[in-house]
This record gives sequence, C-alpha cells and structure tokens, in this order.
Amino acid sequence: MLDVLEEVTRSAARITAALDTLTDEGARAHSALAGWTRSHVISHVSHGVGAYQRLLAMARTGIDPTPRTDAKTFARAVQEGADRPAAELATDLRGRLALLAEDATSMPVERWGTLVTALAGWQHPAWYTLHRCWRELETHHVDLNVGYRTTDWPATYVTWALDDTLTSLAARDFPVARVDALDIGRSWPLSPNGPEIAGSGHALLGWLSGRAPASPLTSDRPLPVPPDWPIPPAPRIWPAVP
Repeated sequence: MLDVLEEVTRSAARITAALDTLTDEGARAHSALAGWTRSHVISHVSHGVGAYQRLLAMARTGIDPTPRTDAKTFARAVQEGADRPAAELATDLRGRLALLAEDATSMPVERWGTLVTALAGWQHPAWYTLHRCWRELETHHVDLNVGYRTTDWPATYVTWALDDTLTSLAARDFPVARVDALDIGRSWPLSPNGPEIAGSGHALLGWLSGRAPASPLTSDRPLPVPPDWPIPPAPRIWPAVP
C-alpha cells in the first residue's frame, strides 16, 4: 500500500500547490463543473478526504468514530464549506490529507482487507479507500479549471483508473466490444456488441470520466454515453491486500 500512498501524496502536493495560488476571487470563479465554483470543488474534496479518514478508522478499530453521514448531509456540508476564504480552504484540505496519510501509514497490515461501506452503499476493502482518494484528487484537480488537464494525469494513475473503470463497465454490460489504450499497450474486451475504441490512455480515461471529449478517439461505430463518474467497482472477491 505504500506505493499507492506515495501516488496519493504526490497528487495531494500538486493540487494543494495549485490552491496556494488562488485568491478569494479566484476561488469563487467557475469551475469546470456546472453550477459549482472552485470553492465548491475544494470543499467537496476536503469532505471526501474526511470520509476516507472515517473509513480507515472503522477498518482499524471496528468502531464508527462519528455518526454516519448521508448524501444530503454531505452535500450541505460541502455547500457551507465553500463559503470560506481561499487560504482557509487550502489549509483545511492540506491538513485533512496529512492526517489521512498518517492514518494510512499506521494501519496494521491485517486490517487493510477489512470491508467498509461507501456513502453510496457499496462495500470495498479498506485498501481501496486510498485508490478512491487518488481518483478524487486527480479528477477534481482537472475540475478546478486552473490549467491541470487530463493530459497531465500520471501514467500510473491512468493505467490503474482505466483498468478499474473498464472492469466495472464490463460487469455492467456497457455496450463496447473492445478498448485499446495504444500508448500503454493494454486492451480490454467488454461486451459481445458495440464499437471497438482506440486511443491514448489519457484520452480514453478523459472520455470515460466526462472530463474530455471523445474526438481524439477512433471507433468503428458511434460511441455510447458513459455512465456518471466515478463508477463503483464491479462486484468481486476482493483480495485482502492487492
């Protein structure tokens, strides 16, 4: 898990460095997400990291440290948090990420396989929490609309996120026959029907996540519309530690 934690730490350093350049006015500017300012995005990420801390605490102790938050309460907390000054938003996110890293570093190895429950209701082992955080940081760094693009995503993230996403889509009969990530030499068969799609890993993940157009991709038929991002992992027999 230390390798994944290092990736999360690097992603955290990039997004918090970007936040340090924002003025209060810049934080109130539009993000790439409809109806959300950059402050909303930052607040959302911060509260998401807080939720991951709670899941790790539950995995470590078997006890929920706080009352479980429902989607409505989470959304209200994000909205209220978005009203803070830019510097306070950045400090809050940096502090939560530091605490998450401490929690992950001190997690007993045998507890990483403990099943925890996401806000949406699906279960996953504690180790997958770090992957979710990694995805959250990379995706919402793009959403901040501060110059970080899908083409800036690390190859390690693209490779993992494509594999995770396409495995989940295959289990849901997403109507695509095959996906080829030409630059990383990976292919995924998904369905007996649908188009065969090819392109760079960054372009494919940008399209699947709704963060980039499909125009760089090649396909022998019209493309289907990907489901809302992020896509929960497919039901599976989880390894105790990957």
